[in-house]
Amino acid sequence: MILAITGGTGFVGSHLIDGALAAGHHVHALARRPQAPRDGVEWIAGALDRTASLDTLVAGADAVVHVAGVVNAPDRAGFSAGNVDGTAAIVAAASRAGVARFVHVSSLAAREPGLSAYGWSKAGAEKIVTASDLDWSIVRPPAIFGPRDTEMLELFRIARYRIMPLPPAGGRMSLIYVEDLARLLRVLATGTATSRQMLEPDDGMPGGWDHRDVARAIGGAVGTSVLPLSLPRPLLRTLARADIVVRGARAKLTSDRVAYFCHPDWTAHLHPPAAVWTAQTPTTEAMATTVRWYRQNRLL
Repeated sequence: MILAITGGTGFVGSHLIDGALAAGHHVHALARRPQAPRDGVEWIAGALDRTASLDTLVAGADAVVHVAGVVNAPDRAGFSAGNVDGTAAIVAAASRAGVARFVHVSSLAAREPGLSAYGWSKAGAEKIVTASDLDWSIVRPPAIFGPRDTEMLELFRIARYRIMPLPPAGGRMSLIYVEDLARLLRVLATGTATSRQMLEPDDGMPGGWDHRDVARAIGGAVGTSVLPLSLPRPLLRTLARADIVVRGARAKLTSDRVAYFCHPDWTAHLHPPAAVWTAQTPTTEAMATTVRWYRQNRLL
């Protein structure tokens, strides 16, 4: 099959391309900047706000996997441009081309659009997909980790200091290893078993993880014993303001993120049918693999 992929130069998208090629598929991948030639991949120069490049991307494709999205922006307009307008553009291109399948990567944050501008924008994108005439599947991943990730890298770095600041006590979350997520996206793009369904995959941990257990697991992967430290929301807001002052646009702890970090339930509820997909890599093993990659690339 020919898979048209947005976000192929990013964390999840790059793993998706690897898996698609290994399974014998061909890839059309959107890229803002020139990429090294790769067998089986046709790089399409462009972006989500360029109609001509999107039409080229989807031409002849059997399925579109829309991975690209904005996870950090200074304001609601930034999230809207990247996640709402970008999704509308690729949905329109897929419709014009008559593409058979459309797989949209959303986020668990879309369940609570009132908590953050990010969640609001992802919920808006979902509405565009579900209102379309496409044969769609929507995937809401929980926290994603694995080699090449830079979003959760900071938690692995903090673990080296044996203490990890966390959201208020009592919260639970789900996790998913990037290789397992990429495999699900490929399964959805190349089959029809879950047509027009919303899915929330995870690593198979019943009821998700307590934040403190996630901290301990990360510590174990790094090789340290971590003391989880649950912080009140006002203190997290103060730390977010400080992070913006120190790192500006590179800040990881923004006020928008504090809002959804403090929500008590970021666990997956709408699990994919077991006959279609289940997670294959134990989380502790996947975290160890992630740490090895970080160290090999001198990030940890």
